[in-house]
Amino acid sequence: MSNLNIIIRDNLQTEYNDVYTPEALAALSHMAHFNNDVKDLMTKRIQRRSERQKNKQRITFYDPESSIPRTNIKVQDARDGRFEGSEIPADLQRQWIQGTGPAAKPNASLESSIRNVAYALLSGADGWMFDGEDALGQIDSMSLDNQRNLKLAIRKDPVFLKVAEQVAGEMNRWSEGFLGYPMVKDWKQQLDFTTKIFRCRGLHLDDRHIRDFDGLALAASIADLTLYVVNNYQELNKAGSSIVLYLPKIQTAEEAALWNEMLTALEAHLGMTEGTIKVYLLVEQLEATHMLMEIRAVLGRHFVGYNTGRWDYINSVSDAMAWDKTFINPNIESITMTYGYMRNYEDRVRRAVNTPDINGNFALWQGGMEPNIPVGSAEGVSSSMQKAVAGAEREQREGASGKWVAHWKMVNIVRPVWEKVGEPNQLGRKFPALTYTQEDADGLILIEPAPITIRGARNLLSVALQYGNAFGQGMQAAALKAADYFGNDDILYLMEDMATGEIRLSIVWEWLSKGAKFTEDDSETGVKAGDTFTRELLERLMEEEYSKLLKAGNKDVYEASKTTTLPISKEIADIYVVNEYKIPWFIDLLNINLNNSDLEIAQNRIKKYTTEFKDKGKRITENLDFVP
Repeated sequence: MSNLNIIIRDNLQTEYNDVYTPEALAALSHMAHFNNDVKDLMTKRIQRRSERQKNKQRITFYDPESSIPRTNIKVQDARDGRFEGSEIPADLQRQWIQGTGPAAKPNASLESSIRNVAYALLSGADGWMFDGEDALGQIDSMSLDNQRNLKLAIRKDPVFLKVAEQVAGEMNRWSEGFLGYPMVKDWKQQLDFTTKIFRCRGLHLDDRHIRDFDGLALAASIADLTLYVVNNYQELNKAGSSIVLYLPKIQTAEEAALWNEMLTALEAHLGMTEGTIKVYLLVEQLEATHMLMEIRAVLGRHFVGYNTGRWDYINSVSDAMAWDKTFINPNIESITMTYGYMRNYEDRVRRAVNTPDINGNFALWQGGMEPNIPVGSAEGVSSSMQKAVAGAEREQREGASGKWVAHWKMVNIVRPVWEKVGEPNQLGRKFPALTYTQEDADGLILIEPAPITIRGARNLLSVALQYGNAFGQGMQAAALKAADYFGNDDILYLMEDMATGEIRLSIVWEWLSKGAKFTEDDSETGVKAGDTFTRELLERLMEEEYSKLLKAGNKDVYEASKTTTLPISKEIADIYVVNEYKIPWFIDLLNINLNNSDLEIAQNRIKKYTTEFKDKGKRITENLDFVP
């Protein structure tokens, strides 16, 4: 591999020669030089974060007279729409419902694993974001299984078509009982309905299988972008489909500019016109909400829209305000999209997409995630589905052109909200122009009074522990609920991904390190309203919630995990919530323990990570089991 500037671990190049094709390897070699740029920007991220923590500084807006880093675009020009954006392609004009989930399963045969893609493409969703990031497990070679399954499905390989026919029958049996009609009338025709979209891993993550020729782990963003586009662009083009990506975890316009350079370089390498690849951007970071027009401008002809999420964004605000003792989030259940800083964040996004570019083009706003699944008691399902529909109606009224669902069963429950309106999108709907005042900045970190309770703490800890365990088992997307509700079918499981564990532990860290005060009495613990969240109380609650998981049945906690990945999940949670400084990414501690079930090894790795970060400000993001 030396002539290609990359090193692939073990014998994966042979095992996955349908993914690591000669064309893909040549493109990876061509793109590998961006690895140093990614690493440099991630160093700058940590330095900015460290300076803000040390100097107790809030995130601010760019100077309007400055130029956006890595570009010659003036900030004021970006804000005024003096840049060339993208027209919205035909297959993205109507995206009422986008589903999301991985295209692969852990420890599964090809025929079983690829069922994920069949469910997605037969669901009736207008688009499906196949996740390479938060919802995709990374044990073993799952990222490559994900790529393989997508390639087979997009090419309509016989293996995929056989599975799709079987899955269509299963979906219809469910829908006839629940909805009263078959979801899939013509399964072959249905496969062509849904726009295929891929979410790359963020710049902060490293690929587990590739290093550059200097021995540095290759940025996962480079691997995901290159493999997906190279392996599928010709088939998508033949089908008249756009090449569409979701870009996650971008914090600044400078980072977006690097993404734009990578997209343009790959297009040039493959002989595409610049702007052929279209991208949505997930607004998951507080810093990004301060420069939405600047991000649009630097992504230029690639950019088609923003998505507003919940868990990741809440976590980013918590992280950015870790230094401020007065900033304390309430129970996670209270932080909905209409809460304080969330409401202001959503408003900025809808105003940004409805600001025209120099050619009068607007961008799309894809609303947030619906995590409910219609599985449970009749009463529980009915109540949850009413809430899901009400949430969709709210977003539609507020200006979203569509939203996400986390499970195929939700598509036909939520999609009618937009069908009734009938308009393909809400491009160009009139909203006030964006402003950049101190009041705007204050609104993006606005805390409003809401409950902080023992029940809330138990929910935070229980779901976080379960999520870490699921991650270790290869399920980065999992249906979860607090242990006290196991066996209660009136309380539904929710589809959760990486961000769900991260924000829950972030809030617990806040409550402990900032001395949160409870708003209600709790008879079980003796806590009174006004009491402070203490280390002793945390340890009691952690042990009690962990004990419930050890006693849980196999349906909720795999028996084999109770002596392998669950103790490691608890070790990570223990360290994260009591650490004197806030660890920047929960996923880092999980990633360095992938494919490891030895608690002692995990403890050593966690200690190494925390020491490196404290002493050197350096994150450990590489695969520790990959020695080139």
